[in-house]
Amino acid sequence: MRAFVLAAALLIGLAMPAHADDDVAAAQAVIQSQAEAFAREDAAAAYSYAAPSIRAMFPAPDAFMAMVRRGYAPVYRHKSFEFGEGHAADGKVALQVRIIDAEGLPWDAFYTLELQPDGSLKITGCILKAVGQAD
Repeated sequence: MRAFVLAAALLIGLAMPAHADDDVAAAQAVIQSQAEAFAREDAAAAYSYAAPSIRAMFPAPDAFMAMVRRGYAPVYRHKSFEFGEGHAADGKVALQVRIIDAEGLPWDAFYTLELQPDGSLKITGCILKAVGQAD
């Protein structure tokens, strides 16, 4: 629950500078590309969108994919993926995504991404919450 509240506060609290729309669009592209890699079972491609902090916890693409299959099934396999509100500031992006999982159940995913030294955006976290689930 704390993680959900933290993610929601991050989404609400970030200011939107003029270039933020471009950052949000870039973050959407990263998330979409990773979702497509999951669908293709392309562990290396999916792993490439993870930030260094995530890669440190899962030092190989196969370990990363196993974690996603176990803990993020709605992200791994879904019927639909719709982007919601997004905010960007200071090289960080927070984005909400409404996911309909393989069984047709709705989920909210709260993604965070950070700008990397090479100019790319990488996913630093994803918090899932079943829609309608008690807190």
